[in-house]
Amino acid sequence: MAPPVLRQRNTSNVKKETKKPTSRKPSPRAEDMSSTPHPSDMGIVFPSGDTAFKALLSARFCAAIWSHISDCDETYNYWEPAHYLLFGKGFQTWEYSPKYGLRSYTYVLLHAVPAYFYHRMLQPNRMLIFYFTRCLLGLLCAFCEVFFYKSICREFGVQVGRIALVFLVFSAGMFVASTAFVPSTFSMYMAMLALGGWYQRKYELAVFTTAMSAFVSWPFAALLGVPIAVDMLFRQRDILKFAVWCSLSVCVILMPTVCMDSLYYGRTVVAPFNILAYNVFTSHGPNLYGTEPWTFYFINGFLNFNFVFVAALVAPVMLLIVSWLVPSKPRNAGCLPYYLSIAPLYIWFAVFFTQPHKEERFLFPVYPMICLCGAITVDCIQKLWFRFFVTDAERGSHYLNHTTPIMVAFLAVCSLLGLSRMFALYHGYHAPFDLFMELNNLNVERNLPPDMQINVCMGKDWYRFPSTFFLPANNWHLQFLRSEFRGQLPRPFSPLPNGTTLIPPHMNDMNREEPSRYFDVDRCHFLVDLDLGRYSVWEPNYAAQEEKWTILKSIPFLDAEKSNRFFRAFYIPFLSSKFSTYAPFRLLQSSKFRLGMKDAVHSTN
Repeated sequence: MAPPVLRQRNTSNVKKETKKPTSRKPSPRAEDMSSTPHPSDMGIVFPSGDTAFKALLSARFCAAIWSHISDCDETYNYWEPAHYLLFGKGFQTWEYSPKYGLRSYTYVLLHAVPAYFYHRMLQPNRMLIFYFTRCLLGLLCAFCEVFFYKSICREFGVQVGRIALVFLVFSAGMFVASTAFVPSTFSMYMAMLALGGWYQRKYELAVFTTAMSAFVSWPFAALLGVPIAVDMLFRQRDILKFAVWCSLSVCVILMPTVCMDSLYYGRTVVAPFNILAYNVFTSHGPNLYGTEPWTFYFINGFLNFNFVFVAALVAPVMLLIVSWLVPSKPRNAGCLPYYLSIAPLYIWFAVFFTQPHKEERFLFPVYPMICLCGAITVDCIQKLWFRFFVTDAERGSHYLNHTTPIMVAFLAVCSLLGLSRMFALYHGYHAPFDLFMELNNLNVERNLPPDMQINVCMGKDWYRFPSTFFLPANNWHLQFLRSEFRGQLPRPFSPLPNGTTLIPPHMNDMNREEPSRYFDVDRCHFLVDLDLGRYSVWEPNYAAQEEKWTILKSIPFLDAEKSNRFFRAFYIPFLSSKFSTYAPFRLLQSSKFRLGMKDAVHSTN
């Protein structure tokens, strides 16, 4: 008996969400680009672009409201400079010192300008500006994802496209990355446009958005453009187009970026080159900020994408097995070779998995590719199942007629695990947001004088500060208390009009401790502290000092070290609370301030 050939299904009685095909004939370019017949001829139920956008936008708005800040770099390197540009107040890290100039103000301005107009028009609470900016990021992400989804459908077929769409909507990784204010998130947006443009043979868009990603946000993101360049230079031999669009990108993107950054720094600064030089060409590189074992990204990848990450890792192997064991019609000659179209993911893995300094956000740019390659593996499993486990009598039909339950089961398990991870992140780590919201309520309820300088202090938990957008006004100041941490803390920007051009004192690029950052605890009006039950001279139990501090608010925060590994990573109703330990994240008020505040409020009446 001859082996089965994967065939198309009869489409006469199949309902579809797509619009009815018009009489207009598609362009030859579009015909060459598709690896399968047009979706309307496939007989597969799949979401239209509008439906996909609604699902993605809903997921991204949920992320904008409920996701926490998982990396203090997001707070101090991006939210704080944005707050400074808007309100003249915020924290400055050494990367923003004109002496080093590693960060781009152009990237920050892309977020600050819409926030400025929103602020000027509506005069909202500053927290609303924070969430408005996040929602804008979610909107932009959803647009990019829809474009990427449509491109996947054209290049890899609607079966792979619809699986990838579900992974995009329900993965915890996309939940975390989609609305984060970090360059790697912007690079993720641009990667979806670049790869999507490449899959649709829109090479101009692919080159331009790759350049946008490298010049404006993160120079390392240019790695994702390597397969595009290989295709243009060696397969298409379109050297002229490649050279023209690279040159145009330099003129339209890099030169204005350098001019804008140089204006803010007060000297000529090429931020992409500076950050590349610091991370690659210095003796220490980023390793000063910690190193992780080789297993870090594997664990992190499974937490964020569960079995989708495992499937993405084995996608090349699965494609090879299918090509050897499953006879099928040859792909359209206009399609890219698989080894090239999915290469960006594995090039990225090869570079970043081998670096000692590892951070979750470094994988953000390839998160959509993880969803794509995971979907390819699921499709390969369906084809293999059809090849080896379908009886001879049934082999004349399409493989999806017999393997859809496999796909549905995989999607259901991965989606539930993704949702479980999202709930675990919210329940475990959202307390800092809720606690600082309480400060805004206090400011309103107690009618504090606007000219009174109020100090909110943090010690060992300085990296959990959600940003100055969560402080009620400019008369509220975050102060750092000395703790067991011995690295360099950020410092406030200069309040002068030319503050970005001034070289701040007591800054270094070696992560050495700067004692000038520390504040006297006796001058604190409020104190935010997580009580993990471990104390030292510099990290005392402030809540136990009842003569000095009063507990105003206490919110549970996950104590990861004392919790079960599985139940702290994934939220299971009724079970996670039994196997997880939560510590009180407290807002404390100084007893001195309590008396002084009464006098101050009384004097204003």
